[in-house]
Amino acid sequence: MSETPAGDGAPDGARDAVHVVGVGADGVAGVPERLRTLVAEADVVVGGARHLAMVPEHVTAERQTWPSPLREGLPDLVASWTGRRVVVLASGDPFVAGVATTLQAYVPADRLVVHPAVSSVALARARMGWPAETVTVLRHAGELPRHVAPGNRILLLSMDDSTPLVASRLLPGDSVMTALVELGGTGERRVTATARDWREPLTELHVLAIEVRGERGHGWLAGIDEDEFTHDGQISKRDVRASALARLAPAPGELLWDVGAGSGAVGIEWMRAHPRCRTIAVEADGGRASHIVDNAARFGVPALRVVEGRAPDALADLPEPDAVFVGGGATREGVLETVWERLRPGGRLVVHAVTLETEQVVLTWARRAGGELTRISVETARPIGTFTGWTPARAVVQWSVVKAEGVES
Repeated sequence: MSETPAGDGAPDGARDAVHVVGVGADGVAGVPERLRTLVAEADVVVGGARHLAMVPEHVTAERQTWPSPLREGLPDLVASWTGRRVVVLASGDPFVAGVATTLQAYVPADRLVVHPAVSSVALARARMGWPAETVTVLRHAGELPRHVAPGNRILLLSMDDSTPLVASRLLPGDSVMTALVELGGTGERRVTATARDWREPLTELHVLAIEVRGERGHGWLAGIDEDEFTHDGQISKRDVRASALARLAPAPGELLWDVGAGSGAVGIEWMRAHPRCRTIAVEADGGRASHIVDNAARFGVPALRVVEGRAPDALADLPEPDAVFVGGGATREGVLETVWERLRPGGRLVVHAVTLETEQVVLTWARRAGGELTRISVETARPIGTFTGWTPARAVVQWSVVKAEGVES
């Protein structure tokens, strides 16, 4: 057991520290005196044009704006800070969809010191009278379809002036959208309309407070009807897909490879399980790859990554997965070998077989690596003349296995 003093980190005056100072609408003038002193004594002050305009004229520090594209330019920018007193200005709480999160990848933890102000999320909740536990916070409008449920409260951090219009098209028409403009500033105001009636972009800084009303969207458990996806027939049926996802066992932050993804349904439902679940869908057919992109947007997981290519070659440069689903291509030489080698210890693998040839491959692998073999046959009631009978779908052999620690690849 170890004990660390509260507030441990680089001292305010440390020359190698990078201080990220959150400011509100009143700028640097509104932060505590200690932080104003940090800004006044800095060698470099970094921020967007709006933040740098808040720096008092008497501050002699070099002003640096963020590079564009940001991540490509950050390594060189951070390198230029060596041995200099650096203050980064950010809006509100820099760890709420802010630049502090990005800087963590480039500045060692013992050099990065964050001084948060009241975040726009906290201000928005206060203005709306919404307790924190009743609110979902989203950064991208494209995530909205995943959260469509009557009564759900959403705070959407607008990225640009088009966000309200994009959001209005993704919500049931009766949903109420309130744009909280210039929060904490002298020009603070609000604009309210239903999603159906929202017509204009909004150029001022704002947060969208959304109350979902109207029809219900999709639940978060696996098993969305395949007819709701765009596909050409290459899609796991809902009952079989739900079984696969139960064995893939998605958890926050984990990465799934969806190999031979078809419509992308398995990878999409993996990502819908938790906002931090990630998917890379690998699909050789260009038309199907386009379907995956469309389906991901429709179901509120636009961050799903599509790699157009054929396994195993297309897998070579991908990050190691925590779970893999092979819905097609298991008989192709090297696919299962590559998947098994790259799968993390403790990772889950599920392979579906609908042909005798794939069944033979799966049986060989199950004898070698263990796991569970399940034959899934689903029948659905359909009309037979004036009567009703059972119509069977094609049976699927499912192999699922957990890769143990120390297992040979």
